[in-house]
Amino acid sequence: MKKHIVILIIVNALLLFSTRLFAQSAAEGNYYTSFDSTKIYYEVKGDGYPVILIHGFSGTGQGWKNCAVYNDLLSAGYKVILIDQRGNGRSDKPHTDAGYSNDAEAKDIMGLITYLKLKNYDAVGYSRGSIIASRLLVLDKRLHKVVMGGMGDAYTNPEWPRRIHAYKALMGDTTLHDVDDMVKYIRSQHFDELALAYQQKWQPSTSKKELAAVRKPVLIIRGSDDKENGSEIGLNKLITHSGLNYVPGNHNTAIRNTEFSEAVTSFLK
Repeated sequence: MKKHIVILIIVNALLLFSTRLFAQSAAEGNYYTSFDSTKIYYEVKGDGYPVILIHGFSGTGQGWKNCAVYNDLLSAGYKVILIDQRGNGRSDKPHTDAGYSNDAEAKDIMGLITYLKLKNYDAVGYSRGSIIASRLLVLDKRLHKVVMGGMGDAYTNPEWPRRIHAYKALMGDTTLHDVDDMVKYIRSQHFDELALAYQQKWQPSTSKKELAAVRKPVLIIRGSDDKENGSEIGLNKLITHSGLNYVPGNHNTAIRNTEFSEAVTSFLK
């Protein structure tokens, strides 16, 4: 009898502890309602000049906490904003074309900046996050500086084969083997595949003409072993006021290292 009582006490204590942990984690961020009633999860930490970090495909804002740049920006005195882009993480995941078309993701960020009553801000994107940051360059006058990590010029093609293949594969096409690794990873993580498919279907491209008109400071950061997403040199040439910096690593590792963080913080200063 005593043994059962002890076990019950331990179980109750563990449940209480886990509940407190969950409540603490949930309390770190908030939701705001975007232009089409989609609820978007975000976190804000720090009190300085605002910088929003935009994650890549199938990621979440939490991923930035595993990267040196997150804590380094906080230590440098910035207000750091994390966001789960629609279709990812704790944000709503629409299953409609309208949920992702017409720059919906960029509008989410612009709406959040308005909601937070920020007059100006910087943005750091990585991989697909850089594609969304590129749209902000065109659409939002409040944007001051932009870092585009892990991205070349391939996304400027509205018919980018990799984007189209990713969409078709996520919708069930088994004939497009160039995206097998991506699909295998997504299915191993039990993500919302339909939401991710819509993201690929409506992933925006920014035209060469639009990029040529950009007058804001841009830094392109590329891992020295990153061969994905087109030419970083080509992208550098398209954006007149852009710089190009190489850091160690491939597409998956370059974002985490101190060299990436140093390049970002030096540029934003």
